Amino acid sequence: MLDDRAKLLLKALVERYIAEGQPVGSRTLSRASGLELSAATIRNVMADLEDLGLIASPHTSAGRVPTARGYRLFVDTMLTAQRDQILATPSLVADQPQKVITNAAQLLSNLSHFVGVVMAPKRSSVFRHIEFLRLSEKRFLVIIVTPDGDVQNRVVFTAQDYTQGQLIEAANFLNANYAGMAIEQVRERLKAEVESLRSEIATLMQTAVDASSEAMSEQDEVVISGERNLLQVQDFSSDMSHLRRAFDLFEQKTQLMRLLDISSQAAGVRIFIGGESQVVPFEELSIVSAPYEVDGQVVGTVGVIGPTRMPYDRMIQIVDITSKLVSNALSHNRGGS
Repeated sequence: MLDDRAKLLLKALVERYIAEGQPVGSRTLSRASGLELSAATIRNVMADLEDLGLIASPHTSAGRVPTARGYRLFVDTMLTAQRDQILATPSLVADQPQKVITNAAQLLSNLSHFVGVVMAPKRSSVFRHIEFLRLSEKRFLVIIVTPDGDVQNRVVFTAQDYTQGQLIEAANFLNANYAGMAIEQVRERLKAEVESLRSEIATLMQTAVDASSEAMSEQDEVVISGERNLLQVQDFSSDMSHLRRAFDLFEQKTQLMRLLDISSQAAGVRIFIGGESQVVPFEELSIVSAPYEVDGQVVGTVGVIGPTRMPYDRMIQIVDITSKLVSNALSHNRGGS
């Protein structure tokens, strides 16, 4: 347990390091903390904090920097996130859920000046309406509308040519008999009923439904915005290996998906500090995340990825407010469709 004096000095050290990115010496810490303590007393407290693994002394400097454990203590017990409204926050109202997700990632990036990430909700495989549009010989467009208003498009190439009249006939049949069913169910039903349908129309519908199934299963599970912002962060721009590892994380997305999935299982804002666990494998990165809901059910996660040396109080506000905006926008969209 830390006494009040040690807590205050650790808080001052973390805040100073976040602001300036330089190891903090005892004289600087004395001014930043506002405590009337001798340099020797502050050095003794810093030595205690170092023994506890909360701060570390880089070889090149007499000052100290916070460790992942020090950041964690700062975040968990000292940080009071003031719920001030973030001014000029744009609304996330959009006519399609995917636009809300994309806009949210951009909003997180713009407000934080770091990287915004959103784990998209799994799209419904149920279709409300389907249309086919002839583009050219042996090529047509499938347009699928889901119950929540999401629209998927897919270009289909066929072995034989179909007229627009045949495409309309096939779409009308699917809408009349299968609307409201999941695409996989439609595929199974079509296989059973293929004998009773005209062969060319049956083949057309099976081809279109297969394409629809592919279109609806293809989705950006994680939407990322603002990767280039890391180029402006000294912690990354000064070390290309740090930058490369961060971009590998964005490229592969698997670790990111696992992390965001863990975040969605907890209420409220969660903070993952680099080096604490295998979930965030890079000491240079931290992630602030929060789940969002649709009609009261958690369906995804929003977050900000940035350097370990980030202003956590502001990031918590940004992520918390954005998660509420996404929840409201998606629940509103679903309710209005």
